[in-house]
Amino acid sequence: MHKANWIVAPSRLDDQHVLADLEVIRRYNPQRFEMEQLTAVLYEDPAHHICVGYKDLTADEFWVRGQVSQSPIMPPTLMCEAAAQLANYYALKHQLYKAQGGSVGLRNVRYRGIARPGERLFVLVRLREVGGTRLTCQFQCALREQLVCNGILLCGVFPWMSEQKQSWAKW
Repeated sequence: MHKANWIVAPSRLDDQHVLADLEVIRRYNPQRFEMEQLTAVLYEDPAHHICVGYKDLTADEFWVRGQVSQSPIMPPTLMCEAAAQLANYYALKHQLYKAQGGSVGLRNVRYRGIARPGERLFVLVRLREVGGTRLTCQFQCALREQLVCNGILLCGVFPWMSEQKQSWAKW
């Protein structure tokens, strides 16, 4: 089993203390309906550019119905998407980006476990490089103290994204 070097120790996470619920997250992120991969944000450390949120996995997730097994698992790519959404939320909230960003790449990603409906997936990000039109962050996804996914996320701002930001607020 992999020994995690946690961005934030799981014992420090109080998931009963929510800093931003879904409505607040929606002020910064354009994803809606099936593509919303965050439920809440519960920790921010602006001095170190760290943010922690979670996604409550339910039996109603769009990916559950299409799985062939009796025990559906969250697709690992959606764990990466949750990390991208959390990094974007944090960067926009703290005005570290000029406009809405999107995932442009991944490095050293490892899937180390599975997450199923009924579980709470914690998402941890630490921004490493940020400014103007790009962002790089370390991310971890965990089920409390069990690391299930980690890697490096690369995000960038696409010109068309800044033009459409106004229309997202209407959703």
